[in-house]
Amino acid sequence: MTAPGMVRPAKRRKPFRLQQQPFFEDKNRAFWILQSAGWAGYFILRTLSGVANNMGWSFVLHVSVLTGTGYSITLLMAAAYRRLIRARPIVTWVLSIIIVAVAAASFSAIETWSHATFLRPGTKPEGLQFLSAIVLTVALLVAWSGLYFGINYYLLLEQQSDQLLRLESQASSAQLAMLRYQLNPHFLFNTLNSISTLVLLKQTEQANAMLSRLSSFLRYTLVNEPMGYVTVAQEVETLKLYLDIEKMRFEDRMRPRFDIDPAVARGRLPSLLLQPLVENAIKYAVTPQEEGADIAVTARKVGDRVLITVTDTGPGTDSGYTVRAEQSTGVGLANIRDRLAQAYGADHRFETQTNTSGGFSVTIEIPFQLEVSEEVK
Repeated sequence: MTAPGMVRPAKRRKPFRLQQQPFFEDKNRAFWILQSAGWAGYFILRTLSGVANNMGWSFVLHVSVLTGTGYSITLLMAAAYRRLIRARPIVTWVLSIIIVAVAAASFSAIETWSHATFLRPGTKPEGLQFLSAIVLTVALLVAWSGLYFGINYYLLLEQQSDQLLRLESQASSAQLAMLRYQLNPHFLFNTLNSISTLVLLKQTEQANAMLSRLSSFLRYTLVNEPMGYVTVAQEVETLKLYLDIEKMRFEDRMRPRFDIDPAVARGRLPSLLLQPLVENAIKYAVTPQEEGADIAVTARKVGDRVLITVTDTGPGTDSGYTVRAEQSTGVGLANIRDRLAQAYGADHRFETQTNTSGGFSVTIEIPFQLEVSEEVK
């Protein structure tokens, strides 16, 4: 059950941490602590003031009545404010002023009765004495109202900020999934087209072998979430499965080589990030050359970064290579660039260049990240 002093928060799951719970994590508990502490402070300060002026124990009774009155009235005000806080500003302002005026009148009436009962029986505050009591009550209730609205507007802003972050995260995940889903249909089209060609040429053994390897590749890739991460070692194993399929087509014309630093093997990166780069190297370096081409994939750790390069020995001096790689299917270099932006924001580097000795290379630099469970260790 939610206390009248706090706006009902949206439920959020948070990871368990061995640390002190934030004060406003439990809004209900925070309200009662602040409410009780505030009026306890009011009671202590006014009591000390009376004792310092030799007002006697009757003044303590008077202050006790006022404290109980203020505590109760502000609970009623909180119940009303709870319904006003989400209303239009003009409605909130007008009704809040009316509520403060009614509450101040009620508080002052009880204060007048208490003054006549416990402090000076038979007399009533008049003139400046009565006016000062009214001003003090109004100031007190206005301050309480300002504190209430200030805290609750802050909590609402924090809640909306959390919702915005969750929506941005969901949008980013959806974008990553969309980019990732572009890869499989594209790859399947090329592979099935090759299998179809083998069948037409009645090379059934090669077609069966390619189908078997395609099945292994798809089984391996489907294990991972579309927007998920894999280790560098897992990504390399996926590339090797893919190259086993392509090896059926190009045989010795395609010469892959891997140079993976063991220090980066457990580093994380988006799944199937490198496959389109190798595919482009096959398409624009191996396919057009009778002698084929070498394809080198290297990964090494530089400080707290991972540097990955995919290099080929194809006709990289062709200025149209990059344009064709970007526009051939819409899932090549542009896809990689978008996925890196979604995964790392500005904290990454993606460069393409033509090698002076011929060939083309792509360089990716990303932060070195481990699985969360490994980071805790």
